[in-house]
Amino acid sequence: MQIIKLNATDSTNEYLKQLVTSQVVENYTVIYTENQRNGRGQMGSVWISQEGKNLTFSLLLFGVLKNVESIYNLNIAVAVAIVDVLKRENIPELKIKWPNDIMSANRKLGGILIENAIKSTTDIHSIVGIGLNVNQQNFDGLPQATSLCLTTGQFYNCEELLTKIVDQLKNNVELITENKSEVLWEKYHQFLYKKDIPSAFANIKGVKFMGIIKQVIANGQLEVIMEDDSLQYFSIRELKMLY
Repeated sequence: MQIIKLNATDSTNEYLKQLVTSQVVENYTVIYTENQRNGRGQMGSVWISQEGKNLTFSLLLFGVLKNVESIYNLNIAVAVAIVDVLKRENIPELKIKWPNDIMSANRKLGGILIENAIKSTTDIHSIVGIGLNVNQQNFDGLPQATSLCLTTGQFYNCEELLTKIVDQLKNNVELITENKSEVLWEKYHQFLYKKDIPSAFANIKGVKFMGIIKQVIANGQLEVIMEDDSLQYFSIRELKMLY
């Protein structure tokens, strides 16, 4: 694993994408910074991180996904890797909020942004961006945010956490390449936020409704039992879970 540490960058994902286009980059190369000025989350949301307090990095992966139908396996592997590491750090009430937010109780600890470049149906390169609130203690204007420090009262070494997460991800990737991804899916569903609990949602038109999350299916869609007991399936851009 090669780690390239930057003093500051707008986005570790963008930096790594540019690096890949300009030179040969080895698998599991990591771009890490303590000051990400313009990080991004799902659907173009902004990831705000206080300088020197949090873990923000991107990782290059290739040779993992063998077809486009299995793309969501990587999302599962990354989310489960982070939860496994944080569980060993005694972070309480860990959950994965669909599709890729890491939660402690009802507050967000971090998020994942995976960008896939599909060269062919069997050649898929992935850039995995991870942002994790570690030692930040002030989240003005972000009432749903929290950090490892706030949940336990302890401070953490960000670079040690990075190494632990990448090592765990390598183990999870092995499960994918050995066709054992069902192990990861089972664990993902064990940690799935609000699973089997009546919850409030808003659809793409802003219409609010109640439903019950049952599972995430292979293509990444969320399966929800509606108020009329019918099953409906939602893609990432089609549904928002209301706190």
